Amino acid sequence: MTGGCLSVRSMDHPALARIEQAIERIEAAIARRRVAAEAVAERHAALKSRMAEAVAALDAVMVREGAE
Repeated sequence: MTGGCLSVRSMDHPALARIEQAIERIEAAIARRRVAAEAVAERHAALKSRMAEAVAALDAVMVREGAE
């Protein structure tokens, strides 16, 4: 990310300044999406773990019921 600094060259060329600002906005959006994707991945891993526990518990109930 360019960090919000416009280069000296872009100050002389408004189009370059707009392009640099657009790049900064894009980079910021990418960073936000990366953080959001990581949060989704963490929630997915937690849900997957809980589902595995629930399936194991159901399997245990089915084994007990089948043994009777």
